[in-house]
Amino acid sequence: MEKRGLTAQLQQADITESQGIYWSDEMRVGLIGQVRRVWASRGVKVVQKVEYQYDYVYLNLAVNGVSGDLMWQWSENMKSASIAPVVEAWAAHKVQCLIWDRARGHRGPAYADIAIQCIEQPPYSPELNPAERVFQYLRDKIEGFVYGCIDKKKDAVERELSALANQPDQVKSLAGWQWIHDSLAALA
Repeated sequence: MEKRGLTAQLQQADITESQGIYWSDEMRVGLIGQVRRVWASRGVKVVQKVEYQYDYVYLNLAVNGVSGDLMWQWSENMKSASIAPVVEAWAAHKVQCLIWDRARGHRGPAYADIAIQCIEQPPYSPELNPAERVFQYLRDKIEGFVYGCIDKKKDAVERELSALANQPDQVKSLAGWQWIHDSLAALA
């Protein structure tokens, strides 16, 4: 996709409505903890507990910043065989077009039978993907705690996503960027 090329890509894919357009990406959720910045008195050493286990899953997220809709599912890895069933489930709902990056797991024969248009964004450009903004919001909410097992961390992510999905105005403020509105307005 070229600069300012989203409208042309959507027109080429015969997409006319903005309701079925979602931006998607994956976030690895694991038990390797991160130290968060905290306030403390001057001269006081801050000690934080951190988990360090190689146990993780992937959160597949689709965001429509115009309507404020979120959809998500979990997968075990980033291979196309694992992501394709997620995309197929989204196609069965209301997703007509999926805009995502050029990750290896986003291509291949696993997507051949899925009735959904896929548009690839330029590589290494998370600033163009609203899903990354939701991931940043999630990391602020879930990191810095000791969960003990991956299921507890998944539950924490599910709670935060459910709460966010019930507030479409907040999703719009996170992911409804002006250039997206401008590109989709040019479709009509």
